[in-house]
Amino acid sequence: MSSKRYVLSGALLLFPLLLAAHGVSSGDQEILNNGGLLSYIYVGAKHMLTGYDHLLFLAGVIFYLNGFKDILKFITVFTIGHSITLIGATYLGIKANEHLIDAVIALSVLYKGFENLEGFKNYLKVTSPNLLLMVWIFGLIHGFGLSTRLQSFDVGSSQFLSKIVCFNIGVELGQVLALIPIVFVITQWKSKKSYKAFYKAANIYLIIAGAGLFVYQLYGYFKGH
Repeated sequence: MSSKRYVLSGALLLFPLLLAAHGVSSGDQEILNNGGLLSYIYVGAKHMLTGYDHLLFLAGVIFYLNGFKDILKFITVFTIGHSITLIGATYLGIKANEHLIDAVIALSVLYKGFENLEGFKNYLKVTSPNLLLMVWIFGLIHGFGLSTRLQSFDVGSSQFLSKIVCFNIGVELGQVLALIPIVFVITQWKSKKSYKAFYKAANIYLIIAGAGLFVYQLYGYFKGH
């Protein structure tokens, strides 16, 4: 299959899901109202498993890496980054417009696809920024987005910090569950002859998806103002 067909197929299958990601549903609020701390773990995991922008960024990071140790190192740095802002911003009540923060997260997806295709070298004629540092910075941004979503729920004041931590634990569990098949598919595909075409197509799709999500979030922002 050509890279163009990979991109078209991926766009048709996944783009509607991307636009629906991160919804704060009344059903989730009901679960949090009726459940204890475990309900925050559940909703956190569910949120990450449907957080396609977060997962697309992580998939882009994994494309660039070789070996389980490297993957573990970069995912750990990303996790530390988003845990800092998720817990800190929620506890302190620091909130941003959800459309604007999600627009920045969308740009992180575009950025990773562009970097993987050596866009900095080929088009900007510069060396790409240190990847570990960028993953940590984007982790902070993604965590701020997760915090904004958590603050959209009525959490109440009882066990406030415990609820935030449990939501964060759920996010980590959801992230692990989502990354297992992503890591498996990418690492297994590397031995196939079609991997080069798949790599190119997948990263072109990251650019398209990131740009599309960016426009979509800006539309949502201006529509609400």
